[in-house]
Amino acid sequence: MRSELHTPTESAGSKIPFVDLPAQIRSLQPELDQRVQEIISSCSFIQGPAVERFNKNFLKIHGGAFGVGCSNGTSAITVALRALDIGPGDEVLIPNHTFFGTAEPVVEVGATPVLIEIDTEYRQIDWTAAAAKVTAHTKAVIPVHLYGLPEPMDQVMAFARQHGLRVIEDCAQAHTARWNGRPVGTFGDVATFSFFPAKNLGAFGDAGYILTQNAELFDFIARYIDHGRQEKYVHEFFGGNFRLDALQAAILDVKLGKLLVWSERRRELATIYNELLAGFQVLKPRALATPVYHLFVVEVSNRQAVMEHLQSQGIGCGIHYPVTLNQQPAFKAYGYKSGQFPISERMVERILSLPFFPEMTLNQVERVATEFLRVAKP
Repeated sequence: MRSELHTPTESAGSKIPFVDLPAQIRSLQPELDQRVQEIISSCSFIQGPAVERFNKNFLKIHGGAFGVGCSNGTSAITVALRALDIGPGDEVLIPNHTFFGTAEPVVEVGATPVLIEIDTEYRQIDWTAAAAKVTAHTKAVIPVHLYGLPEPMDQVMAFARQHGLRVIEDCAQAHTARWNGRPVGTFGDVATFSFFPAKNLGAFGDAGYILTQNAELFDFIARYIDHGRQEKYVHEFFGGNFRLDALQAAILDVKLGKLLVWSERRRELATIYNELLAGFQVLKPRALATPVYHLFVVEVSNRQAVMEHLQSQGIGCGIHYPVTLNQQPAFKAYGYKSGQFPISERMVERILSLPFFPEMTLNQVERVATEFLRVAKP
């Protein structure tokens, strides 16, 4: 495996980007050009065959019963909440450590986001803490498969059944990930995906996907994203315009053919990083998870020094995410402030995302690890 990842002609001092989208695009350029030209020639920019093809093909690759593309991952959660009739007066449980876009839709539909602390080992929802936040107004929970590491969905669904909650799986970073052999997104009532350009499956702009196992919910979702239409000029209810563009669907469909290979490469690279960085706390999957490692995240006590050193060596890095939700200015209106979630607040002061993309070579991984180890402290 390692020899296959080597690229002997690489310069020892060459730059290593945080993510190399140009390399991915170059590898698919002829087919991408062809598909885009087909859309331009047909002038079928809204809905149409390209969108229908991608909708079906994503289900074939990822798994699931019903699915439809939409405008982005955030709007996907909004539509999911609408489909589950969640609105004013309702409360929705979400992890305190996640991208802000997990919380925005809850507020957009008029419900109240209730933040939950994470656990110390896997950095996912602490379900004991979650149980303490359930009230008569709690209607749903949004487990987030952050960094492509699946939440323990057996436990999640048992929790939801115990408290009578609906489940929306945020799979924005977890395309093709599995829990106990079953695709994430197929456990809850609805699942949402993001195809932001840097995601494991990325568009050339914003795009998303909504998946469900429920035919009745799917019928509502498919209509809601397209103005609540029954037919072209007949609107059964007030929906919105959350459609997936045909150009993005065509691009995603080309990339989809490589997704399983890319996912396997991500697991290979993560294994090597784990070996090289033994002694540091890295975010890891649970035993029953098949992760897809959207990011490779390690914790250090001297992050600023590590970042400055890596950048001085031409190595990209990032922080995902540096501010917990309870510390976001927007959450002051809900009574949240610093100091309420010590585990996640400490974690975001320590986490660092290292370069990570399927096209990485072993030379690059080893160089990143070498430079990281020169400076980093656990």
